[in-house]
Amino acid sequence: MQKKRRTKMQYLLSTGMMPAAFFPETVMQRTTLIRLRNQYLKFSAAHFTIFSATERERLHGHNFYVTAEIEAEVGDDGLCFDYNIMKKRLRAICESLDEYILLPGQSPYLDIQTGETDHKLDFNGRAIQLPSEDCIILPLRNITAEELSYWILGEALKDNTAERYAICRLQIAVSSGAGQSVASEWAKENQ
Repeated sequence: MQKKRRTKMQYLLSTGMMPAAFFPETVMQRTTLIRLRNQYLKFSAAHFTIFSATERERLHGHNFYVTAEIEAEVGDDGLCFDYNIMKKRLRAICESLDEYILLPGQSPYLDIQTGETDHKLDFNGRAIQLPSEDCIILPLRNITAEELSYWILGEALKDNTAERYAICRLQIAVSSGAGQSVASEWAKENQ
């Protein structure tokens, strides 16, 4: 009996040296990684970090930069989704924060009394008064890159975005200076 000879392709597949995904007859769901790093994904804002019940930074400003990494499923047409959707969403988030004083509405150490024209802040018995039109109170414990990246991530995922665009993972990074950034990440369960 003559032994049936395997092709090189069959051999490579059987040994695992060549994954089946490289062959068009094999249907496999695949994902790709999209990186968004655009010059317009930034905002300038003032803040102060609160370190404890008695210690905080002075009010100062940063140019914050936002980047995103999106892992999404590739459809039958070879596309994930229109990246402009996420670019526009992130740009709108950045624009909503641009040129404001950012205040942490959930800080255990900062009491904020909102008024029509002014916000009165109380930190460690010291009163600070700021024009309300210049401030945004965010639902955060502190105004840090850690908290901002988490908040922006939540804003980017609103309206069932992940489900609608088959996003498996989304990471949002916020940088407040060259060479350093902080990222928050969401991932689809059973990933």
